[in-house]
Amino acid sequence: MRHALAFTLCLVATSLFAQRSVDAPREDGVTTPLLVYASALPQTGCAPLAVISHGAGGDENGYRYLAQGMARMGYTAVVMGHRESGMPVLQEDIRAHGFVMGVVALVSDPYAEGTRLMDVGAALKWADSQCHAPFRVLLGHSMGAETVMLEAGARDSILMKPALTGRSRFDAYVALSPEGPGIVFPDDAWSGIRKPILFITGTNDRSLKGGVAARMAPWHSVPGIASQCQWLGVIDGATHFNFDGSGFGHEHVEPIVLSTIASFLNGIRAGHCTLPAPMNQLTVQAK
Repeated sequence: MRHALAFTLCLVATSLFAQRSVDAPREDGVTTPLLVYASALPQTGCAPLAVISHGAGGDENGYRYLAQGMARMGYTAVVMGHRESGMPVLQEDIRAHGFVMGVVALVSDPYAEGTRLMDVGAALKWADSQCHAPFRVLLGHSMGAETVMLEAGARDSILMKPALTGRSRFDAYVALSPEGPGIVFPDDAWSGIRKPILFITGTNDRSLKGGVAARMAPWHSVPGIASQCQWLGVIDGATHFNFDGSGFGHEHVEPIVLSTIASFLNGIRAGHCTLPAPMNQLTVQAK
C-alpha cells in the first residue's frame, strides 16, 4: 500500500509539471530552444501564457520555481533559452574582461539583446501555433528584465532599433531585478511604457551601476497611468540571485515573488489594481 501511494504521488508530481522541449524558428533563421510547462489547472479553452526570459549565463532549464509557480496558477509557462547570452558566451566575456566587466559586456551587447527579442517573437509564434492564449505575460530576471522592459516600450542606449523594441505584444510584464539607468538605459527610459508592469527587487539586490536604489528607478520613471497596474515590490533581505532560485535564503523569497505576481496578474485580469494584503518582508507600491 505504501509503495502504491508513493507511485501515485510520483505520477501526480510528474503530471503536475509536465514539460516538453521545443525548438522554435526565429525570424533570422536560427532556432530558439524552449522548455514548456503545461498548465497544472484544468482549462476549458486555451490557457493563459507566461513567457520567461532568463538572466545572463542562464538557459531554458533554469527558473523552475517561477515556471512551476506559473503552471500552478493555470498558465502555460515557456522558458526561453537565449543562446547568444548563455553560459558559454558569459564565460568568454569573463575570461576577456574579468567578472564584473564581463557581465557588463554581455548585458550591454546589442547583438545579444537583439537576439533575445527575436527569441521572444519565436516563443510567441510557436505558442500561437498551438493555441491562441487569451492573456499573455512576459517575465524576466536581470538581463531578462532588460528584455521585458525593452519589449514593453522602454528606450535603450544600445539597440535603438524600433523594429525590435517596444512591440508591446503582451498584456502584462514582470521585471525581476530590473537594471536602472546607466548601462543599457538612459534616464527616464521607462516613461513610454503604457502596459501593466510589475517590478520586483530586494534590499540586497545590488545593480551593476547605481546600487540597490537603481533597481527602483524604472518604477519611478513609468507614467503611472490610472487605468494600468504599475507596481513596485521590494522584498526585505532578498539578493539578486534569490530571484533566479539560488543564493542563501532563496526558499524564503520564492513564495513571496510568486504570491506578488499572482496578485498582480489576477488583479489585471479581474479589471482592478488592488494591492495585495501586507506580507512579512514585502512592501508593494502602486502608481
